[in-house]
Amino acid sequence: QVQLIESGGGLVQAGVSLRLSCTASGGAFNTYAMGWFRQAPGKERAFVAAISPSGGNTHYADSVKGRFTISRENAKTTVYLQMTSLTPEDTGVYFCAARRWLLSVAPDRYDFWGQGTQVIVSS
Repeated sequence: QVQLIESGGGLVQAGVSLRLSCTASGGAFNTYAMGWFRQAPGKERAFVAAISPSGGNTHYADSVKGRFTISRENAKTTVYLQMTSLTPEDTGVYFCAARRWLLSVAPDRYDFWGQGTQVIVSS
């Protein structure tokens, strides 16, 4: 069983940067692909970014390409989401998720989820 704890959310103004972290415990972190998803009020949970177990392969939603960067430190069992040029449309609860080996953009392919961290971007 893998436990995931996100941190780093907050209330920020549009245009600034924010870094989210997700620390894992209870599993072989370097065998898990990690994903970030977000859920805006009244909307479905949506894919943001994902990274392969080694960190060598990443994938992004079109809406965040060029602005967000996903990375990981396997020695620290932590995955990060560096967010820049934030807009109000980036507001939502951000979740990290884990699944064995292959990264995916589909939430239902992930086996373990954190509780989420709130990001609010004001205009």
